[in-house]
Amino acid sequence: MIASSWLLIAFPALGALVLLVGGNRTNAWGHLLGCATVIASFVYGLALFFGESLSEASDTTVYSWIPVEALQVDLGLRIDPLSVTFVLLITGVGALIHIYSIGYMAEDASRRRFFGYLNLFVASMLVLVLGNSFVTLYLGWEGVGLASYLLIGWYTDRPSAATAAKKAFLMNRVGDVGLALAIFLMFKHIGSTSYSEVFAGIGDVSPGVVTAIALLLLLGACGKSGQFPLQAWLPDAMEGPTPVSALIHAATMVTAGVYLVARAAPIYNLTEDGRLVVTLVGAFTLLLGSIIGCAYDDIKKVLAYSTVSQIGYMMLAVGLGPFGYALGIAHLLTHGFFKAGLFLGAGSVMHAMNDEVDMRKFGGLAKRMPITAVTFGLGYLAIIGFPFLSGFYTKDAIIEAAFGQEGWRGWVFGGAALLAAGITGFYMTRLVLLTFFGKERWREARSADGREFHPHESPPVMTVPMIVLAVGSVAAGALLITGDTLAEFLLPSVGELAHSEHGVLPHALIPWLTVLISALGVGLAWLLFGRRETSVERPQNVSWPVRAARKDLYGNALNEALVATPGLWLTRFAVFLDNRGVDGAVNGIAAALGGGSGRLRRLQTGFVRSYALSMLGGSVLIVAALLMVRFA
Repeated sequence: MIASSWLLIAFPALGALVLLVGGNRTNAWGHLLGCATVIASFVYGLALFFGESLSEASDTTVYSWIPVEALQVDLGLRIDPLSVTFVLLITGVGALIHIYSIGYMAEDASRRRFFGYLNLFVASMLVLVLGNSFVTLYLGWEGVGLASYLLIGWYTDRPSAATAAKKAFLMNRVGDVGLALAIFLMFKHIGSTSYSEVFAGIGDVSPGVVTAIALLLLLGACGKSGQFPLQAWLPDAMEGPTPVSALIHAATMVTAGVYLVARAAPIYNLTEDGRLVVTLVGAFTLLLGSIIGCAYDDIKKVLAYSTVSQIGYMMLAVGLGPFGYALGIAHLLTHGFFKAGLFLGAGSVMHAMNDEVDMRKFGGLAKRMPITAVTFGLGYLAIIGFPFLSGFYTKDAIIEAAFGQEGWRGWVFGGAALLAAGITGFYMTRLVLLTFFGKERWREARSADGREFHPHESPPVMTVPMIVLAVGSVAAGALLITGDTLAEFLLPSVGELAHSEHGVLPHALIPWLTVLISALGVGLAWLLFGRRETSVERPQNVSWPVRAARKDLYGNALNEALVATPGLWLTRFAVFLDNRGVDGAVNGIAAALGGGSGRLRRLQTGFVRSYALSMLGGSVLIVAALLMVRFA
């Protein structure tokens, strides 16, 4: 089966080809084909998981891709525990999102094309995680960028969607430059880009180059996973349909950066400075995302910043090296369940509320949408780390590993992760209270187009995937963490999970301390939003921290000041230098030659008397010069 693993990619790729090339002829059954191809890949992934020994990596070559003298790149696939884990996540959660999309996009005239883009997205992600070289990974990396651009900008009649798609595409290009430069350095110093040869030869590379490669890989990871300073595109990606938000934020695109760092574990194991930067980025981003999530009233943007924060936890974990690679992947998997469930629940609410996203116009929806409320509630409990649900096991394991570091690192990383857990409890409780409980504010409100609200439960094609994801939100954490199950499975890919014997806090205290801090956040949200009536109108007279959070803590302004504006001025200077300098010199020389030749041409009159006079004048000058030399 490993030799035929290319079928994992071929199924959704073929579906995308048929749906995008077949045109309107596939409208009647295109959505069914889109679902069937991803389900087929999931089934094949399950067969690999249960039917093959994954105790070591197996590389297969599909064909010779770039045979250029020293640069020999084969398009090959690597089947190992890490890649199979991501295959099951991408195709499993992806299949549920595809099925959900049948109902969500039922009224869209271009539903067939939408499923074609979804298939293209899944196929690109599978290339990314299954490739056996950094160049093949880069192929999938760029394919995901293209597919995300098409899906985020799906609503072509909305200027905001076009802007968000372009922003995502351009900001990801910044990270892609870092990944490309890292690949160039690998080829220069090792002579190959395949995982096996790079990991075997990285030990012979100078420490400075290893650190440079690690930091450039991190830049690529920050772009795809929406980590500081390249996080600003991720919340704006909410302009796409809600299934796109679930696909991007839960199981696929944003997890690519975490996968990249985990896959490059042999590189990061050799550079302590590289790992330190990864942990700093993760710790800062998880706080950044959680703080901003408190200020928004848009249900999808709150969940988007929640994703920024949760990916920060994963980056913090993988930055801890052997202490956290497996823990970061475990949280990634559980996050795939509960965050996909939360986004699909938000989509269900929007489906019932005329596509409204303002939580202040909701309230009391639990009575009208019981299935959505229960499944969303389980995802909520999982993300805040309620005891014995998924987040309790995976997120708390990361916090424990962070506090397990010695010295200032334990206090800084553990403290940041613990504080973010409390803030997560606050903003997620606020979201649940404003949406499902309290006064039915939707009775006195209107949607953006002036229509009244008539909330109702979504059809089974939407609620069944939500129920399945809710089950994963409850049970996945215990299955992955208890007895180091996932860590032992991933051992051939990321190495053995190390346990710190000493830390800044006792290990037994940390889980209960985390629950206490989260409970304080939940209690504060209940005091502010559960016991008080919430106005339908958004208050404008708010404190400076709230205003700053509403402006994304000036993340866009920072990128504008540090990157966009200097880049614009540099471009203008380059254009000026090109026009006045390079073009000016070339055009000046051409003008001088043209003008000089024009003036010399006037001497060629065609009259013999003129030529005779010229000869006489020249002769006189020569004789005069000889006489001057003779009598000097």
